[in-house]
Amino acid sequence: MTVPSPLAPAATAPDNMIHIPGGRFIMGSDHHYPEEAPAHPVEVDAFWIDATPVTNRDFRRFVEATGHRTTAEIAPNPDDYPGAQPDMLRPASLVFTPTDRPVPLHDWSQWWRYIFDADWRHPLGPDSSIDDLDDHPVVHVTYDDAAAYAAWAGKALPTEAEWEFAARGGVDGQEFAWGDELLPDGKAMANFWQGNFPSENLLIDGYERTSPVGSFPANGYGLSDMIGNVWEWTEDFYAARHQADPSRPCCAPRNPLNQAREASYDPQQPHILIPRRVLKGGSHLCAPSYCRRYRPAARHAQAIDSSTSHIGFRCVIRAA
Repeated sequence: MTVPSPLAPAATAPDNMIHIPGGRFIMGSDHHYPEEAPAHPVEVDAFWIDATPVTNRDFRRFVEATGHRTTAEIAPNPDDYPGAQPDMLRPASLVFTPTDRPVPLHDWSQWWRYIFDADWRHPLGPDSSIDDLDDHPVVHVTYDDAAAYAAWAGKALPTEAEWEFAARGGVDGQEFAWGDELLPDGKAMANFWQGNFPSENLLIDGYERTSPVGSFPANGYGLSDMIGNVWEWTEDFYAARHQADPSRPCCAPRNPLNQAREASYDPQQPHILIPRRVLKGGSHLCAPSYCRRYRPAARHAQAIDSSTSHIGFRCVIRAA
């Protein structure tokens, strides 16, 4: 990674944002999940990024100012879901529900429930609320919800490259954002699952679900919750592997952005033509026994219309 330039003067800093100097780094990994490969050099220009994920307090201000209704609060369009049962086409979202015993980990339906009237105000279902969760990341937001907030705030969603560069905190080649040990001296450095997922959470980090932003040490750039807590939307469409050019290993692409919309469709659901974007950062549900995606290089595909109880976002501002 190139040596970062000094941070911009504090007087120019947008509220709750941190200046990332830009530079060259090795993006991805050759040592974990296949979609993270190949590791390859990338360059990004300087940008500002939110110091934390967008919180319920932040999102409430947006909704009050604009009247925005999230995707989870609107009944799905039957034309988008051919073959769907009509009684399922109601406002709803996916909510994690721990199991009472170990279950096969190949079947995510064991721990995810499609709950009617679950949304950002009611993260566990219609009888829940966010009354005491102002400082927690907003969840149950789709890509379109995140993009609408960003536009209202005069910002944008980060590219995958910007997000990963920022998450690494100015240090290249480490396994995790904080070093090479998952629990240094037994200390949780982020909100992720400890124990046998999805039935046993040892709560070493102190949280069963989301945590207030900033509850764990910030990375080298001063950014909180880049790892764990909630997955975060990025601007890139998903591809099964990074689109590095093996014929030009010397040349790092600058500010890459995957815009191949149709190529992002889920090949396992060829009848549903809904594009997928890249999520980054892992969440409080990532566990050593199930999902080792609490690393800067990790990435995950998510349909742009999907909302869950563990997906949020943060925003960036790029230089003009």
